[in-house]
Amino acid sequence: MAADQNEIGLSRSQLLRACAGAVACAALPFHVAAHTSATNTRMNTRPIPSTQEALPVIGCGTWLGFDYSPGTAEYARLPGVLDALFDAGGRVVDSSPMYGRAEANTGDLLAAAKTRDKAFLATKVWTSGREAGIAQMEQSFARLKTQHMDLMQVHNLVDWRTHLATLRDWKAQGRVRYLGVTHYTASAYGEVEAVLRAEKLDFLQINYSLDERAAEKRLLPLAAERGVAVIVNMPFGGGGLLRRLRDKPLPAWAAEIGCTSWAQVLLKFVLSHPSVTCTIPGTSRPEHMAENAKAGMGVVPDAAFWKQHAADLPS
Repeated sequence: MAADQNEIGLSRSQLLRACAGAVACAALPFHVAAHTSATNTRMNTRPIPSTQEALPVIGCGTWLGFDYSPGTAEYARLPGVLDALFDAGGRVVDSSPMYGRAEANTGDLLAAAKTRDKAFLATKVWTSGREAGIAQMEQSFARLKTQHMDLMQVHNLVDWRTHLATLRDWKAQGRVRYLGVTHYTASAYGEVEAVLRAEKLDFLQINYSLDERAAEKRLLPLAAERGVAVIVNMPFGGGGLLRRLRDKPLPAWAAEIGCTSWAQVLLKFVLSHPSVTCTIPGTSRPEHMAENAKAGMGVVPDAAFWKQHAADLPS
């Protein structure tokens, strides 16, 4: 549920603790290359554990950013957002029936550009009761103009037992390729953990960012243990950090990890966790999508890198 270039608030001491704490993560299978002779211009991918299908690591969330009326200047930018995602090698487009016009706009744009086959379409069900859930999901299929959904997620765990039963049937029929659950608040992590332990899932979508790292304590390691792919929502957190950082000069080490903006630094942090499969920063601007996508290219720093350079982050 990340909006366009979300802004997060974090004190210098919190930044230091966050980066130092990353060292406690499991050993990360990534490293920083100090020098490289070629620039990677295609997005990195990571395997979906349940199938080993390769998934590009940066996608696009449609909350707020795609909720515009046709004919507006904001809507006119949206085809460029999807073009920027696909041109960089990205695929994941995440939506929801709760996001206003976002589902319908996404479906219309993909149909107009004939690019449905380029998208890994993910959406959600957020209602109670079997028939209500089926009706809402059928509506999402219609709005997104698709005969099959790549990923259907039970949002906020609402009536998850009922909807997962339906989704298992739909998966067997080929209507849904993957199923999962989502949440975006740490207060629900206990229930999320219980569902992860009790159910066989393909995906977990959860919030994780430099200033909101509670998921790495139990949920991210558990997802890896259970063979569940992780989509990170709200990778820029929920406050003012990006707003505070974006006018500050980037430290020299940002270039070592292929970053030319603070947004890319924050996305690289999220991707540094070995359990993360993909992250979905939201935007309504093509230039922001292109910038975000570049964070999914080239090297990914490890925990030791963040610990070493924590002191360089501006106060």
